[in-house]
Amino acid sequence: MHFFWLCDERIVNLWFNLLLLDIMALEVTGKLIVIQPTQQIKENFSKREFVIEISQQTNTGMTFTNFASFQLVNNACSVIDQFQLGQEVKVSFDIRGNKWERDGQVKYITNLNAWRVEAAMAQPQAGGYQQPQQQYNAPQQPQQNFNAPPQQGTSFEPNVGDDLPF
Repeated sequence: MHFFWLCDERIVNLWFNLLLLDIMALEVTGKLIVIQPTQQIKENFSKREFVIEISQQTNTGMTFTNFASFQLVNNACSVIDQFQLGQEVKVSFDIRGNKWERDGQVKYITNLNAWRVEAAMAQPQAGGYQQPQQQYNAPQQPQQNFNAPPQQGTSFEPNVGDDLPF
């Protein structure tokens, strides 16, 4: 079905960007170890950074510790005020990347933009990384006939429905 030719390109781009935002929404749980003061970058832009410690235990019993630095921007800068250092928090965030050029050199920066911080209720057993759970029905036994069409439920492609935003 080719309905996009009927749509304004701006509408299609907006819809695509909204889909990307949903895909890129992530969550992680860890111990709050640093809260920086709010920085006024420009007249209409301020940011505040904080760091959480994320410990993950592997199935072999080894523990790995990572440190993730997040930023809150503008009105969200005060979200972190209600938490204390050492407290377990769950951070909902998006990955945002920018590209710029200076002196003929292309540079890239990636930010973890937090949009929600809440007290963690329970620590996950296998580590702090959490993503929205999606269930995929993988085959229980290896397929012998590689030319056969894929079984229903094994596709990782999103279901395309008739729910259009316009």
